[in-house]
Amino acid sequence: MADEREGTPGCGYVALGANLGDPSAMLARATSALDGPGLRVLGRARLFRTRPVGPIPQPDFLNTVVEVESTLSPLELLDRLLQIETTLGRVRAERWGPRLIDLDLLALGTAQVQTPRLTLPHPELARRAFVLVPWAELAPGFVVPGTGRTVAQLLAALAPGPDEVIPLP
Repeated sequence: MADEREGTPGCGYVALGANLGDPSAMLARATSALDGPGLRVLGRARLFRTRPVGPIPQPDFLNTVVEVESTLSPLELLDRLLQIETTLGRVRAERWGPRLIDLDLLALGTAQVQTPRLTLPHPELARRAFVLVPWAELAPGFVVPGTGRTVAQLLAALAPGPDEVIPLP
């Protein structure tokens, strides 16, 4: 695959999730924090309530996806997302555990990246209804790099499972 500088800077998508404290307020703060040098929020899907993934009992999540315009490289954008998480109080304690905020880079332009720190597009996105449902609301026609399929097609192909993705009013 390509290194972190290949791909077309520009349109990207970031998944946001939270299930501790006031998740709705945290998602709003994270969305605002995404606006800055080299990065601008273009749009956001509505909020969805979803069940947590993994074996750890915890509260339901609120999830959304935002569309961004970026002049940053994929690794620079990853670093920005991790910095925002830290600034907002995220502590990485256990995998699949509850969290104040989670920001995942789903795709950035046509970039296909495989490094020890980052894989683009996000390797789990096609299996996650909590990502695909809000993403399909925001950008159903976006062709996910390396798949030849749109977000809407990936969502339609998702096997039915126990995921409940409930839109909030």
